[in-house]
Amino acid sequence: MTASDRPAPAWRSPSLSIRIGISACLLGEPVRYDGGHKKDGYITGTLARHFDWVPVCPEMELGLGTPRETLRLLGDPAAPRMIATRSGTDLTAAMDEYARRRVEELGTLGLSGYILKRASPSCGMERVKVYPAAPGRAPAAAGRGLFARVLLAAYPSLPVEEEGRLTDPRLREGFITRVFTYRRLTALRESRPGRGDIVAFHTAHKYLILAHSAEAYARLGRLTAAVKSTPRADFLARYAAELMAALALPATTKRHVNVLQHIAGFFKDRLDAAEKRELGGLIADFAAGLVPLVVPITLINHLVARHQLTYIADQIYLRPHPRELMLRNHI
Repeated sequence: MTASDRPAPAWRSPSLSIRIGISACLLGEPVRYDGGHKKDGYITGTLARHFDWVPVCPEMELGLGTPRETLRLLGDPAAPRMIATRSGTDLTAAMDEYARRRVEELGTLGLSGYILKRASPSCGMERVKVYPAAPGRAPAAAGRGLFARVLLAAYPSLPVEEEGRLTDPRLREGFITRVFTYRRLTALRESRPGRGDIVAFHTAHKYLILAHSAEAYARLGRLTAAVKSTPRADFLARYAAELMAALALPATTKRHVNVLQHIAGFFKDRLDAAEKRELGGLIADFAAGLVPLVVPITLINHLVARHQLTYIADQIYLRPHPRELMLRNHI
């Protein structure tokens, strides 16, 4: 059996189901304090065609009902209290107990990411208002929602983002790249991989890693080289943590250009002068902000298919998420 005849590994399957935890109000569920919702069209439209949602509303699941008093965070931003604004009821302990139990349950569902409602005293990921204990002073946008705090502490490698930040094209592409990578990692770990499977997985992700961090690229390469001498479960846990940390770093234009130029080097003996100028010109146009990333990537995919460059064709960097999402049309 030749390499081309072998079945693709499970982590490459295009039909992997992807479960994403999400603040229920973003799906249009009427769970807000006023009985309303914050339905997000991009989430319920574009993303819903690729993800299976696991909706959570901590305040409703805590039993507060709707409509209900508004809540606010009070005191030290590093360890705030959750207070009902009208009655003054302190819900901190109840929310903390609920969050720990619910987050543990979510860990059994195979989530590949989570989208939180921004500014929420329960779900906000960052810059949530925290009011001072002494009246008359302005709140500090320096807190984190109590449920979000427990979620992020329990699963530090899980891709998590707020819906408001998904309007930024680079943050959106980065988050969704991490989601699909996390799902591939999960599939790899579930397949009880051998050393060769792990090396193949890492090899396929090399240029994706390089687009985010040259340091992480070198570090993960050294880690993978030592896979044979490391207990498999320990290796996979460390590899997953380091890979996801690397992809959380921004893939800047400069880093993308570096990867594109690395890939272009594979064509130096295969393209004629005009083709080399075309590819080099598109990379330069992307570097200058004249065209989006999808333009040089599209040409590279075409050249890879024509010249049958298997090593490059296997690189996840060229297709880290479904083409239909058009994420690289905007960066």
